[in-house]
Amino acid sequence: MAGEQLKPVATGLLFLNFCMYAIVAVIGGWALNYAINYGFIIDSNLQLPSNFSPIAFPIGNAATGFFVTFALIASVVGAGSALAGISHIRSWSSESLPSAASVAIIAWTLTVLAMGLAWKEIDIGMRNSRLKTMEAFLIILSVTQLIYILAIHGGSSRR
Repeated sequence: MAGEQLKPVATGLLFLNFCMYAIVAVIGGWALNYAINYGFIIDSNLQLPSNFSPIAFPIGNAATGFFVTFALIASVVGAGSALAGISHIRSWSSESLPSAASVAIIAWTLTVLAMGLAWKEIDIGMRNSRLKTMEAFLIILSVTQLIYILAIHGGSSRR
């Protein structure tokens, strides 16, 4: 009975995590595209386009490239974790738990890795608001993904 009480908690966390991973993927994709075109770090000799807007120009540091790369990997694996989690939530049985839990743990470890790089970026400084948003989302995701893992395991151990 207690396992059934954790099902709505796990469902809510699953939906929240999926939405947050999608947002991180969108911002990370934008940052990667912009880095391919202009680079992460402003060079004083850089020739800016005539339609340049200083608000949209990303300012990064030495950790930005690594941070964006690992954030994108974590967001794709996290979205895959949500898809496996949907299958587990629908059946809510011990047979579907191992696949959902294993991919959720992999997504969480990659998210924690990206969170560590986010902390390094915060420590170095010099970044724009979009990167700050992505850092905040990854820090929050590292906690909510762990709570989701605990919720699906707690639901299965009570049977």
